[in-house]
Amino acid sequence: MSDFTFHSPHWLWLLGLLPLLWWLRSRRGADVLVVPFAGAWQHGGHLVVSRWPLGLAAVGLVLLVVALARPQFVQQRQEERKEGYDLVLAIDVSGSMLSEDYERGGSRLNRLDALRPVLDAFIQRRPNDRIGLVVFAGRAYTLSPLTFDHDWLRRQTERLKVGLIEDGTAIGDGLGVALTRLEQAKREQSGKRLGAFIVLLTDGVNNKGALEPLQSAAIAKGRGIPVYTIGTGRTGYVPVPVFDRDGRKLGMRTGYTETDERTLQAIARETGAEFFRAMDTGTIESAFKAIDRSQKIEFQAKSYLLTEELFAWFTVPGALLLAAAALIVRWPFPAESNKLQVAK
Repeated sequence: MSDFTFHSPHWLWLLGLLPLLWWLRSRRGADVLVVPFAGAWQHGGHLVVSRWPLGLAAVGLVLLVVALARPQFVQQRQEERKEGYDLVLAIDVSGSMLSEDYERGGSRLNRLDALRPVLDAFIQRRPNDRIGLVVFAGRAYTLSPLTFDHDWLRRQTERLKVGLIEDGTAIGDGLGVALTRLEQAKREQSGKRLGAFIVLLTDGVNNKGALEPLQSAAIAKGRGIPVYTIGTGRTGYVPVPVFDRDGRKLGMRTGYTETDERTLQAIARETGAEFFRAMDTGTIESAFKAIDRSQKIEFQAKSYLLTEELFAWFTVPGALLLAAAALIVRWPFPAESNKLQVAK
């Protein structure tokens, strides 16, 4: 939005003096204003040619006074420098994520289904970040590289399901692959990765893969990348669904699950992050909200004004009108019109 204003409005007081000066001129029968060729506009007490010179001069003076007040359009803008984080979500999709020990609205949910809307909300809350997605079970794979296309990323989270990868829990490999997605030379300084972190979520104990979890944690620590760890589900006997060969659910059985809290705590501690225990839908949502708050950049907007000066639009026509008035009176009285008349 642009606002019209005057930079020096005190000059506008002159507009109030102009009628007074014209009145004094008529009362004394002589020229009051210092205006080129003003003496030729009145000869022997009678107007010459017409009232045009006087009218043009008056309008010209009004325009020049307005120009002195510096009319302008002022537009206020805000400039934001948006440079968010790079972060990778490393999500466990092993068979134990099907355990139905979560509830929402009175309905039983498996761990993966309980996680999906929480991930969606977390991604929506971070529009200025590049986010990647790594999934792991017996192996680890990149489901999405770092991207600003969060709509596409959220569609990838909807594809998360158990069975995409051979079963097992390769926590070390999952963290290792997440670290490779954050290799950005232009965002490194003195061997440290700037503006990056990882969220690692699992419900099990490392039993597959080439890397031990603490080995990957040591790499993350060396590169200055915090790793927030979330342990999901309950430790102990939980209801687990049974499926046939076609993926149809046949019923439920009781299975034993265990989360390696000690290792997850060590990963978070070594990398300067936090560990969260998410045993129900409420605590898993709280964990992601806490991570969002701790790794949030507050952008500061820089305000500035764009000013468009308009005085030329008044100065030029004002000067031209005064010149036109002078030319009109100069034509019939060339000898007398070359003098500058002042008040007597």
